[in-house]
Amino acid sequence: MAVAPLPTVRACELQAQPPEARWLIRQVWVAEGVGVVGGQPKLGKSWAGLDMAISVASGTPCLGRFLVERPGPAVVYLAEDGLGAVRSRIDAICTHRRLDLHRLPLHVITAPVLRLDLAEHQAALHATMEHLRPRLLVLDPLVRLHRLDENAASDMSGLLGFLRELQREWAVAIALVHHASKRSRARPGQALRGSSDLHAFVDSLAYLARRDDELLLHLEHRSAPAPEPVPLRLVHGPGGRSTHLQVIGDDEQQELPVPLEARVMQILDTADQPLMRKELRERLRVNNHRLGQALERLEQQGETQRTDQGWLRRMTPQEATHAAAR
Repeated sequence: MAVAPLPTVRACELQAQPPEARWLIRQVWVAEGVGVVGGQPKLGKSWAGLDMAISVASGTPCLGRFLVERPGPAVVYLAEDGLGAVRSRIDAICTHRRLDLHRLPLHVITAPVLRLDLAEHQAALHATMEHLRPRLLVLDPLVRLHRLDENAASDMSGLLGFLRELQREWAVAIALVHHASKRSRARPGQALRGSSDLHAFVDSLAYLARRDDELLLHLEHRSAPAPEPVPLRLVHGPGGRSTHLQVIGDDEQQELPVPLEARVMQILDTADQPLMRKELRERLRVNNHRLGQALERLEQQGETQRTDQGWLRRMTPQEATHAAAR
C-alpha cells in the first residue's frame, strides 16, 4: 500500500509574519503562543492570568502598561477557586480598569473537573474553542488539570502535545498557570516544577518571583528578546473591590492609549454581522481618515475583510475549513 508523503511547500511560498503580528500582548505573550505563568505559591499567578484574559477581552493594556495587539474573546478556567471567587477576582480587576463586565467577551468554564489527559475532556475543550474562537485560553493551575507524573517526560509529552494541537487547530494562545519548585536556578523557567520539557516547550513565559517586599515579573520568549524584569505589587482597594497587580513606578491613574486597530478588531470580533464603515466610525468616534488608514492596515495584515455588506474579521484557514465543512 502506497504511503502519501507529508504536505510540503517551498520556503519562498510561506507567508512571512509581519513584526506587528508577532504579539498578542506586546512584550508579554506572543500571538498564538503556548506558555506558562509560573512562580512560587501565593505570589499572584492567578491574578496575572486573569489580568491577561481581561486585557485581551477588553483591548486595554495588560498590567496597565503592555498593549494588547490582538484583542478578542478570552476563556479562563480556575480549578482551585469557586465560581463566586472567580467572579470576585474578575470584578476587582474590572473595577480598577473601569470596565463594564457585561460588554466583555470573557468566558469562564464552569465544569467542576477538567482533565487534559482524558480524551473526552480534550474533545470537549476542542468543541469549546470551536464555539467561542478565543484569542486566549487561561488554564489555572496545571497540577489540577491532570493525573500524570509531572517529572516524567513521557507522561508530559502527551499532554503538551495536546495543547500544541489545540493551539494550532484554533489559532489560540494558551497560558498555563504552574507552580515552581523550591530549587534555585539561573533562569526562572528552569525552576518550574516537573519535567524540564515544560520549560523547553513554552513560546512565552511569565514568571513571578519575590524580591524583598515586591514582586518581579520575568518574561521569556522563544523568538523574541526578554525585556528587563518588571517590578510589581498586588494592590488591594477598599474591601478588596479593586484588587489588581500594578507595575511599581507607574502612575496608577495613567491610561495608555489603546491602538485604533485594536479597538476596531475588538468591535469586529464581537459583531455577528459585517459592519459598514459609517457604523464603525460612530462606535469608535474617530474621524473618517484615521479609520480608513486603520482598516487598510488591518486588511494588509490579513486581519479584516471588506465585503459589500461591510467589514468583518477575516477567518483563519482553520476557521474557513470548519465553516466550509458545516
